[in-house]
Amino acid sequence: MTSSAPPAATVGILGGGQLARMLAEAGHPLGLAFRVVDPKPGASASRVTEQVVADYDSTDALAALADCDVVTCDFENVPADALAALEARVPVRPSARALAAAQDRWVEKNRFQALDMATAEFARVDSRPELLEAIDRIGLPAVLKTRRMGYDGKGQFVLKTAEDLEPAWQALGDRPLILEQWVPFDHECSITVVRGTDGAKRFYPLTRTWHADGILRLAVAPCPAADRLRAEAERMAGALADDLDYVGCLTLELFADGDRLLANEFAPRAHNSAHWTIEGARCSQFENHLRAVCGWPLGDPGLREGISVMFNFIGDLPDRSVWLAVDGLAWHDYGKTARSGRKVGHATLSAPDVGSLKALRAGLDGELSATVREALDSILS
Repeated sequence: MTSSAPPAATVGILGGGQLARMLAEAGHPLGLAFRVVDPKPGASASRVTEQVVADYDSTDALAALADCDVVTCDFENVPADALAALEARVPVRPSARALAAAQDRWVEKNRFQALDMATAEFARVDSRPELLEAIDRIGLPAVLKTRRMGYDGKGQFVLKTAEDLEPAWQALGDRPLILEQWVPFDHECSITVVRGTDGAKRFYPLTRTWHADGILRLAVAPCPAADRLRAEAERMAGALADDLDYVGCLTLELFADGDRLLANEFAPRAHNSAHWTIEGARCSQFENHLRAVCGWPLGDPGLREGISVMFNFIGDLPDRSVWLAVDGLAWHDYGKTARSGRKVGHATLSAPDVGSLKALRAGLDGELSATVREALDSILS
């Protein structure tokens, strides 16, 4: 007598970048199959799973995804019409409503405030006179941002003096904008929550983040200030996830100002600041996202060791032979061609305690820029 295993559930993913790739890598041991849609041939995820080369809102894309058991996304700026069409045919998790909430910074900030989440002051800007009025009210320095699109520092302009207004308007003034007060924060951090179809939530440790040129360079978990900030970070992220009836992993980016946390923005997907969870947590953000969207029990988000640090590789990859000589280091190459400002990989280093981590990191001193070394030393001090 012969028996056959049941067919694997298929998860469709809109977007074929490194997040889709890491979702597939996490899902294969769970018995999941994947189908990604991306208009660019040879997308990062195509190295590990099937890719349908098509525009996100095309008939071919919608047909390929509607044939899946559940659909998720590896970026938030998915065409709304495409998601609406898919939701009529297949479960989409997180929902189109949840993704739309992150697509407009004005809508996002107002939602934060409605949920009793503190933010920097902000103002809607649709014209040059409104920009001047907003500056009169908020003051300088401030950050002028596009309301839609823009990430990793794109679509924004820091206004330090009145002389910055004209070049900022020339660069961004042809679209809806938002002006945000410059926050003299102590540091940045982020919290990742995973929420299941039954509303159950689990939180990853509060993570300290450090950016340069608007792009994440370092993530350290747990954040050294986690004990006094964690409860409020979890309250904020949990309230947001419940308000959106969210399913999957969501990351809330925060500014820490003393004992106060200000909500900056959120990502309705797996997030760069939680990549350390692949090796550093008992259940990674990628596995937990899949558990959630498939309706399965959520995994343990706790730390495997005392501390983990993730190094982001931007532009091109460093010499892997040097990095792999460090005991316990995990290397991730996204299979992407080198390009200025592009995320091409990351590495994670975990250790039982800060002292052990510092000793291991010493082997990378020749590979790290002075600014990265100084930032990491400051975080770990």
